[in-house]
Amino acid sequence: MTHPPVAKPILWGPVWGLALMQGAITLLWVIYNLYLVQLLTQLGFPPGLAVSLLVLENLLAMVIEPLMGTFSDQMQHQIGTRLPLISLGVMLTVALFIVIPTALIWGQGPLRWGLPLLLVAWAMAMAVFRSPALSLLGRYAMGTQLPQAASILTLVGGLSGAMGPIAGPFILGLGPFVAFTLGSGVLLLASLTLRWAGPTRKVEPPRDAMPVSIPADMAAHPGVSSLPWAALGLVFGAGVGVGLGFRLVMTALPAALTQRVPGANVPLVLGALFIALALTAIPAGQMARRLGNRRAMVLGLSAMAGLAILVGVVSSTAVGVVLAALFGAALSLVSNGTLPFALAMVPPTRAGVGTGTYFSGGALAASLGGGLFSNSGLAPALLTLIAAVAFLLAGLCVGYSRRFSQG
Repeated sequence: MTHPPVAKPILWGPVWGLALMQGAITLLWVIYNLYLVQLLTQLGFPPGLAVSLLVLENLLAMVIEPLMGTFSDQMQHQIGTRLPLISLGVMLTVALFIVIPTALIWGQGPLRWGLPLLLVAWAMAMAVFRSPALSLLGRYAMGTQLPQAASILTLVGGLSGAMGPIAGPFILGLGPFVAFTLGSGVLLLASLTLRWAGPTRKVEPPRDAMPVSIPADMAAHPGVSSLPWAALGLVFGAGVGVGLGFRLVMTALPAALTQRVPGANVPLVLGALFIALALTAIPAGQMARRLGNRRAMVLGLSAMAGLAILVGVVSSTAVGVVLAALFGAALSLVSNGTLPFALAMVPPTRAGVGTGTYFSGGALAASLGGGLFSNSGLAPALLTLIAAVAFLLAGLCVGYSRRFSQG
């Protein structure tokens, strides 16, 4: 007797574990960016070295992210899990993050160059596990349910991102040793939670039994499929567009407020963006499920393009808060959709490289934004115009991708 296929429910436990991982990754970058200049200058390096390091780290991540995604796909095929690679990357990241502030003690004289090397090594370790870990979302939800599941990652990531502008003084008040140790502990806890919450393979049912809804992460899969290069090109392009546009807006908004509004509360405005991103994540996930992920992403990118132009001419703190909140709400449609979009463009056996390719595009965008537009002297209105174009180009990549979709 045959039975109709059983719909795969969202595995909320593993999704929340993955969301904690996303939040921990975001929090570590918040701590890193808050302390980067301080650590470098205390050892006698010029503040400008921070920008050069960030550009270098992102260029390396641009290569490492898809490579680690590909390697995790092969590991999934060979041994049935990506967790060893994820665990290795997490342990390296935790260890290096704890060691970084100790350079203030031993990093004197020629040894001070150990700090930049540690910083680059830590960023590389972060790139080792992010794509393999977040590609697991495709195993915890399917099809139209993916944006709904991804909304939990956006919610937690948005709250973590808000820690920078809202809780920055508190984090800096902790001091680098405490802050970096706490950040490492959060990542380690998130990794253990993900492993604990992850499904385990069920015993195979009898042939005449009702089918089990899902295999676990340890389940075997067919051979690794060939790479869909055209589809990956669109995923990469979308990553570049979204990443560059967002970075330029985050550069132009504080600059516009500072120039046009004396005494503007910049942390409040930036915090409003991340809080709105978090609060609208779940409703945006429901909307994407009804509209379809691509339509929701294109809608969000179009709204972000229009709002980006308005950000460049903000006239008061209150207007800045409103525009930032609207931008964050539109961003939630895009953030919810990025992982489902990347996963839909590749076969399931290529989930890691699909995710890694999107992050690779974002890393290139971060390098371009930091290298070309950081301290460029361009007017905020011009920066936001470029950001609007980047968002629209990303929307074109998403819209055109339908013909290459794998699911």
